[in-house]
Amino acid sequence: MRCTSANWRACSKVAASACSGSEARIWLYVTSCMSPASLYSTWRAAEKVLDFTRSGLNGTIPYDIKGSISLKRKRKGISAAKTLSDAGIKDFLLLEATDRIGGRIRQQNFAGKNIEIGANWIEGVNGPQVNPIWDMAKKIRLRNFYSDFANLSANIYKQGGGLYDESEGEKSIESADGVYEEGEKLSKSLPSSGLEDISVLTMQRLQNQVPSTPLDMVIDYYNNDYEFAEPPRVTSLQNTVPLPTFSNFGEDVYFVADRRGYQSVVYHVAYQFLKANKTGAITDRRLLLNKVVREIQYSAQGVTVKTEDGSVYNADYVMVSVSIGVLQTQLINFTPDLPQWKILALYQFDMAVYTKIFLKFPYTFWPEGNGTQFFLYANERRGYYGIWQSFEKEYPGANVLLVTVTDEESRRIEQQPDADTKAEAMAVLREMFGQNIPDATDILVPRWWSNPFFKGTYSNWPIGVNRYEFDQIRAPVERVYFTGEHTSEHYNGYVHGAYLAGIDSANMLLKCIKRGDCKFDIKPKDGY
Repeated sequence: MRCTSANWRACSKVAASACSGSEARIWLYVTSCMSPASLYSTWRAAEKVLDFTRSGLNGTIPYDIKGSISLKRKRKGISAAKTLSDAGIKDFLLLEATDRIGGRIRQQNFAGKNIEIGANWIEGVNGPQVNPIWDMAKKIRLRNFYSDFANLSANIYKQGGGLYDESEGEKSIESADGVYEEGEKLSKSLPSSGLEDISVLTMQRLQNQVPSTPLDMVIDYYNNDYEFAEPPRVTSLQNTVPLPTFSNFGEDVYFVADRRGYQSVVYHVAYQFLKANKTGAITDRRLLLNKVVREIQYSAQGVTVKTEDGSVYNADYVMVSVSIGVLQTQLINFTPDLPQWKILALYQFDMAVYTKIFLKFPYTFWPEGNGTQFFLYANERRGYYGIWQSFEKEYPGANVLLVTVTDEESRRIEQQPDADTKAEAMAVLREMFGQNIPDATDILVPRWWSNPFFKGTYSNWPIGVNRYEFDQIRAPVERVYFTGEHTSEHYNGYVHGAYLAGIDSANMLLKCIKRGDCKFDIKPKDGY
């Protein structure tokens, strides 16, 4: 999301019985991070579809998680399943690779608090349209907090120590605002085909406004990488300026801090079509956990799915909601191989990496009070431990800080010991707050990129992509259907994108099953 003087407050980071052997199902749902929203949507559609999802967001089934995956993002599988269930499709299986649903929406205990290591924000609120995730959050009274960035210009720390004068920070922010205002005009003038799309960095260069100082670079990082988890040189101008999430749903963002977890939104959807016991645990025998799908055989007659534990499932259809990062690996072997047009479309997208690092301290040494929650560290090395957040209201008394890194820094940090990461973060904090601050007593570093069931946090908008590529990605291959945040043309990377994509994919499958209309036409790229 683009941060302007008018919208700083909105700028934030912002995924039946076991059927085996020759037994058939209407559909199988393959997932590694299944979200009840996509699940519910996907569910109501077929007479024998096996559904498996391997990676959630995002979120993420999605379970992200552009969540985010703060992770923005993800609950694709659950929404698809619910949609199919609502349409009367009851004969199905859900194969989840992990021991839980929710995917890139994931809660973990840290410092005595239940924190979110995946999707964390509800992004896009209080606009002309109602964000479906916000609507659900209100229904279940999900504890959340408005993220206010209004005073960020007064909280930018220099490399080597000291704060930038507020006027310096404001000047850098206003300069970036002006660049993006011109960029938005340029973006709207480009043909919808995407053939003339450019990167955000190219747009900056056309105005001779490429950030080069530590101050300008950290503002640029906040405007771009903090939202998309990748730098401006690889992010599409046409698909992100303006950003549909904020244009359509509103510029406000809310941070989820509920002991039940952001995952309670996922369960809210799941409970509408899956059986659960009095404690809230899902007991429906159509949901199978720890089922790692390794092969999908498909033809015009049906599908056969094989899992790592040797189980075999036959069905008429399968819905795959793993992340695009997983689809770019060999975790699932498609037999026959996916057609060339599908592979080419999948590899046009990046699976971005967004990492939230949590640090626990014996006491608070950073500023508290209104206008101090978010602060920046400007370093000559762009993206080096640059964006920090405290939790005075969200987790009172926890003495926890969150620092966000992305892309290459995320991959580097995932591959080193946590002790090294803590030492690096502490060196940065001592530059900001002095040498006498205490050492962190604990650290939590999520590793989404290293996880074979996710391979990152959420997809990013590549340069030159339009509805043509999204149609290719979500198009079925024979009886194999696809869903996930990466199939959402306008909201990929977000929890609501995964949710809405699950519904769209399920309706596509329903049309085939119930009306016999299984054609999926893709126009030429310049025909959109």
